[in-house]
Amino acid sequence: MTLAPIVLFVYNRPWHTRQTIEALKKNELASESELFIFSDGPKDENVVTKVKQVRDYIKTIDGFKKINIIEREKNWGLANNVIDGVTRIVNKYGTIIVLEDDLVTSPYFLRFMNEALTLFAEDERVISIHGYIYPVNEGLPEAFFLPGADCWGWATWQRGWAEFNPDGGALLKELKLRKLIRAFDFNGTYPYSKMLQGQIEGKNDSWAILWYASAFLANKLTLYPGRSLIQNIGNDSSGRHCGANNTLDVQLSASPIDLKHIKQVVPSKEGLAAFERFLRMQHKSVLSRVWHRFMPFLKEGFESGL
Repeated sequence: MTLAPIVLFVYNRPWHTRQTIEALKKNELASESELFIFSDGPKDENVVTKVKQVRDYIKTIDGFKKINIIEREKNWGLANNVIDGVTRIVNKYGTIIVLEDDLVTSPYFLRFMNEALTLFAEDERVISIHGYIYPVNEGLPEAFFLPGADCWGWATWQRGWAEFNPDGGALLKELKLRKLIRAFDFNGTYPYSKMLQGQIEGKNDSWAILWYASAFLANKLTLYPGRSLIQNIGNDSSGRHCGANNTLDVQLSASPIDLKHIKQVVPSKEGLAAFERFLRMQHKSVLSRVWHRFMPFLKEGFESGL
């Protein structure tokens, strides 16, 4: 099995970055994997020190087959940094595993990503692999598919990323034309279409809502684990638009995900129902935290991303 390169996007959170790296190093395939770290430049003088601290730390990292550090001279912003970084690496290597600086992984994250990338490499119905699932209470399949794509610890192929369309206006127009808004919004349980509208209007700078919409309109599926392999530690007030909240906290899987349980490549009714129930049960003030799922950094100044 050829291992996919890991790409990590960092900015100005040294503690979060350290936690992300330390967890990643505990993955059984870490020492055999090549790591690329894209470090965005400071937006203003207020973050220069923190950016330097992150850059000083990443130069000390070991535990991987090879480490490549790309330091942006200027501030690209999270969206441009991610789009450029993913495009460069996936076009060169054919596959990619993507993380950001606040995503702590289960020791079995890399195994799941690489095994799934290998298993579904030739299946064009599958656009990506995802590591995080909502903290739903009901039992889920060992692994399951849902329409679209996601952004908290994910992997794809060059053919998958080729579906990415950066034109939010064209994506929203197509969703409306095909009368898919309700389905896009998880059967009306969360306003992802409004997020897309906000991206078009410049109210947010999310690359992830574009990724989701691109995959959804292409009728592609993403593979999810039945137990979360990702914990987001960024919901801790470490950014201006990121108040402390544990609604999305999960228990990381303490065992590997067995892909042998997958019988067919179709959307999971159980998975979709579980996600819809979770979203529906959340109060609007709590759902604003789920905003982080597709808009981890707002254009107006989320300090840890732009």
